[in-house]
Amino acid sequence: MTGEPTLYEAAGGMPFFEALVARFYAAVATDPILRPVYPEPDLAAAQHRLTLFLAQYWGGPSTYDNERGHPRLRMRHGPFAIGTRERDAWLARMREAITWSDPPPGVAERLHRYFDMAAEAMRNRD
Repeated sequence: MTGEPTLYEAAGGMPFFEALVARFYAAVATDPILRPVYPEPDLAAAQHRLTLFLAQYWGGPSTYDNERGHPRLRMRHGPFAIGTRERDAWLARMREAITWSDPPPGVAERLHRYFDMAAEAMRNRD
């Protein structure tokens, strides 16, 4: 391999992203602010999609694109009411999942920066 490893590689590959997202959705399942945002009775499909998206975004396999096409995140999240409360709850659960996952130095910082930006970008209500 040449050059710097991708964040996907530095974090530990697919097992890292599977564990991170599983921990996140375990918290979503009982969060009174977030759970209503997810209309599906079972969060497994949402967990699968986020795992594949994050793995691909950070340099892993392109399975997300193969299964779902271009992410179009704003469009896909448009039908769901995501205000400041939902954004902040989402970020809190994701930060907890990152801490629990104990990523290598530098990985957590990059994840936090990305999630801060992405969560705000998905906000579609005041």
